[in-house]
Order: sequence, then structure tokens, then C-alpha cells
Amino acid sequence: MNSKLVLTAVALPLLAVVVALATTGVFTPPQVRGSLDILPQAERIHLTEAVGPESLVFDPSGGGPYTGVADGRILKLSGGDWVEFAVTSRRREECTQPFNPAMEHVCGRPLGLRFHPKTGDLYIADAYLGLQVVGPAGGLATQLVTEVEGQPLRFTNDMDIDDDKDVIYFTDSSTQFHRREFIPSILTSEKTGKLMKYGISSKQVTVLLRGLAFANGVALSKDRSFVLVVETTTRRVLRYWLEGSNAGQHEVFAELPGFPDNVRRNPKGEFWVALHSKTGLFSKYATSWSWLGHSMLKLPLSFPQLHYLLVGGKPHATAVKLSEKGEILLVLEDVDGKTLRFISEIEERDDGTLWIASVLMPYIGIYKL
Repeated sequence: MNSKLVLTAVALPLLAVVVALATTGVFTPPQVRGSLDILPQAERIHLTEAVGPESLVFDPSGGGPYTGVADGRILKLSGGDWVEFAVTSRRREECTQPFNPAMEHVCGRPLGLRFHPKTGDLYIADAYLGLQVVGPAGGLATQLVTEVEGQPLRFTNDMDIDDDKDVIYFTDSSTQFHRREFIPSILTSEKTGKLMKYGISSKQVTVLLRGLAFANGVALSKDRSFVLVVETTTRRVLRYWLEGSNAGQHEVFAELPGFPDNVRRNPKGEFWVALHSKTGLFSKYATSWSWLGHSMLKLPLSFPQLHYLLVGGKPHATAVKLSEKGEILLVLEDVDGKTLRFISEIEERDDGTLWIASVLMPYIGIYKL
């Protein structure tokens, strides 16, 4: 008998036991040592008939925030109300539901957002429609990059802009899975993600790193000597050197206690990393043993059930602040998910206010340090 079939036959009953244990809370992620469970005190600003504000950004004059939501729109908070600022797809007639993953390839799914500080243009990483840009007045965005080396971008995720060199660093999470298939990407531990560089003037794309396990958030250092890229599946942040004797080389910058999403630099040059969830026993095993992850996908489990297992069955929020050297300086949590859940980005303003996004929730959070 085929050895893979034998392994699967043995694994499935064991997985049934794992699933049963997970529902009892045995695999619930532990609290991080030294963390502060203070995010329940955050304020929530609800969206209007929208869900999933994955990234938050303010324009060069301080207006906003702006955020991309699940139905393909980019919204701006203006005068206490959310107004439509831009869209990434012209096919809007079918985009009538706030959350409909089956229509994301039609409506677009804006993820990472960055304003060019000199031009005021908003650059957009749309998971399905590639790297895009829209002018300061908003409207329909223009596509800049939809394929690299003859291969379509399948899961464009995040970016940062070096406005001095007029270069954008951006990620494609996978060549195998779309955004709505992010759980299979994690469970199979596939490594097809890329970190790339786009010249705004030259319109040329250069691949800097390949073989990344779910390439995600991107952030430049304050002195522009390196760029950080998140590897969600391996729960770590990599540093790619842009200048100096190590230029062109990369290394592990930080290892984290959960699945990181976006990374953003604060005014001091430190970095905030949002964790989609902390890592419990099950998610550690599932992403460390490839046979377990592949076997999980063969079980008759829905997306919500698989997500439940990966996050340890308990919605929560965890924000990690890193030093310029990758040291963990501070961990803020909402351990029980009372106010914030499944956060995807933390944007720290000059006054110490944290603006907190979530790829799944219908609100953003605000917390004053």
C-alpha cells in the first residue's frame, strides 16, 4: 500500500482527537510573559456597512485614517464619518456585500496602503489586482504591477515607500494560493512568497528574496539601511540589508509568539508588529509538521473551523513593539478579545496614539499609550 495512504489513514483518527482536545481549550495560546493586558481599554470606531480594515494610513497632511475594506473600497474617516475615497476595480456593480470572499477577485481586496509623502499619491497592494496607485483626489486606482517575471501576482500583500530613491518594496505572499485561501497556505507551509522592489520612475521590478513562507508586512528602517519583511507561517520577521557591507543579505530580525501580519515603524524608529493570533500547541504542530497540516485540509472542516483551530479557539489581540535591533520591547494584549480581535496593523502617531486595524472585524481600535 502507498506509504502516503497509510500515513493518512493513521493520521486522520489522531487528528479527530486533536480537534476534540482543541475544543476543550487545551491548545489555547498562553499569555505572553511580561505582556500587559490593557487593550480591552481601547476605543472602537465602527465602520459603516463595511468589514476588514486591514491597513491604516494617514495622508501627508495628517488627514484620515484611510483603510481598505473587504468589498474592495478604500474608505476615509472624515468628520466622524466613513466616506468612499477610492476603489481598485471598475467592476463594482456586483460588489454589494460587505464580506463576500468569493467575489474578491472581481471587487478587489486592498491590503497594504502607503501614501507617497512628496506626491500625495496613495499606493495600494491589492491582493488580487496587484500594485496600484490613486491620486490625492481618489477615485479608480491605476494598476502598476500585475505580474513579475511573466508570472501573475497571486497575493499582493504589503509595501513601504522610499521616497528619496522613489522605490517601493512590496510582497507577494504566494504563487499557489489567493488571499481567501490563506489558511491552506499556512497549513501546507509552502514557501513561494517574494519580497520585491519597484522603481516608480523606471517601472522595473526586481525580486530581492524568494522562497518566503507567506511573505506579509513590509517596513523600512528609519535610516533606510534595511527593510523588514514578515514571514507569517514561520512566525518571524526577516531583515534585508539595503546598504552597508551586508547589502543584499538577509537574516532573522525577530521571532514572535504568534502569526505576524503587518509591521509598521513608529516615529522613534521602532517597529510595531500586529499578531493575527498567538501560537498555541496545535498551530505550532500544524506549521512544524507538514504532514499534519496537509492532513488537516483533508478533514471535512470549514474555513471557520480551521481558523478556530489555528488561533487556539479564543479570539484575542496581541501587539508587539520591537527595537531597531529586533528586541521585544513591549507586548500589549486583549487576552479575552473583549474589545479587539485578530489585529492586522498598528500605526503609532506622534502623540503616542495607536491606531489598530483588523482584517476580520468591522471596526478599528484606538489606544493612547
